[in-house]
Amino acid sequence: MNQDLSPIQQLVKAHRRGEPVGLYSVCCSHPMVLTAAMQVAQRYDTLLLVEATSNQVDQFGGYTGMNPEQFRSYVHQLAHERGFPLERLVLGGDHLGPNAWQARPALEAMANADVLIAAYAAAGFHKIHLDCSMRCADDPATLDDETVAARSARLAAIAEAAAANAGHPPPVYVIGTEVPVPGGESALSDAGAPTSPGAAARTLEVHCRAFLDAGLHAAWRRVIAMVVQPGVDFDASHIQHYDAAQAADLSAFVAGQPGLVFEAHSTDYQRESSLHQMVRDHFAILKVGPAATFALREGLLALCQIEDELLPPERASRLMGVLDEVMLAKPEHWRKHYPGSSEEQRLMRRYGLSDRCRYYWNEAPVAAAVETLCANLDAIEIPLPLLSQHLHEQYLEVLQGQLEAKPRALLEHKVGRVLAQYARACNRNAAAPVNTTASIC
Repeated sequence: MNQDLSPIQQLVKAHRRGEPVGLYSVCCSHPMVLTAAMQVAQRYDTLLLVEATSNQVDQFGGYTGMNPEQFRSYVHQLAHERGFPLERLVLGGDHLGPNAWQARPALEAMANADVLIAAYAAAGFHKIHLDCSMRCADDPATLDDETVAARSARLAAIAEAAAANAGHPPPVYVIGTEVPVPGGESALSDAGAPTSPGAAARTLEVHCRAFLDAGLHAAWRRVIAMVVQPGVDFDASHIQHYDAAQAADLSAFVAGQPGLVFEAHSTDYQRESSLHQMVRDHFAILKVGPAATFALREGLLALCQIEDELLPPERASRLMGVLDEVMLAKPEHWRKHYPGSSEEQRLMRRYGLSDRCRYYWNEAPVAAAVETLCANLDAIEIPLPLLSQHLHEQYLEVLQGQLEAKPRALLEHKVGRVLAQYARACNRNAAAPVNTTASIC
């Protein structure tokens, strides 16, 4: 294996040699999700790619309150505490571009994007998703591919210089113009059909020209993937499942592009068999985020139900009530995603597949309620019948002596079950060969 290539480049090279391997990307900042991801990566002997999105982490702090350097230190500290080897940890930046500043004129939005991508590259984020597909306030209603590509090349040049100046290896890049909405659609009717091979070819051609015109020949050789729409998506209550037949032409197109794979966004909630098939169809980078925090929320709700059975109301955490109160007081992260009556919105705030409550776990009252919940259940022995009732999969592991019946361990196991599907698809792929009808048992 070429030691001059980064671990991600080596993996893409192995995929293009015909090995049924891929890479899963955990797009999340929650410590219990990241800890679960580390456990899964160790169990399945995979790379762990952790990605921060441009609204999550930026030069101003994003909604996590962290800039790229702080996020890097935070993830590295978690890895140190869990004994996870840093050589198997890769950091990525997702949707890096003017995404967070779309309401501003392009000149201002792109100036912010320049600073953003420099901060990511200087902090050692190795995988950079260049996303200039969204229009800014004074842009035309639909951006042409040339504008998207030129802006992406501009950001790549900044990333190249920032990484070199900081002494980091040169980044690898992901490009694209048909980029799904971060975090899922407001309505699944807005989801796009699979990208056409012609559109994918044009995206590749236009970006290649923009990079070469900017003198970025070496950077272009490190473009490992292109974001396309494979026909998967979700909204608050529905899932668009992968259809290999609909994506067959797109898969055949990328098979003819040496060194390139597709990156699939919004793969949350797909069947595991579909994840395996997507990797075999060259959608070799699978992004997951809301499905992991959705599992975390399910686990926290289950623990609240156990707490309510065991403790008097005055001692209970009231976590779910506190969470909803904060979401109502600060509705900017969910309001446009959850239309309907107040009752319909209440249900979606708590149960929606979009999992907009993931934006609120860092809010001080919510974080304090989580701590109270965990402390309450740490202080007592959770009865097995209650564990079986509310967290049955974890109960079975506890019976086998494979899992401790403590709140954080239970939560991390529940999240890990979601992420393990991705690890198996990327490292123990069991999909039938492309263009067959065999299925996974």
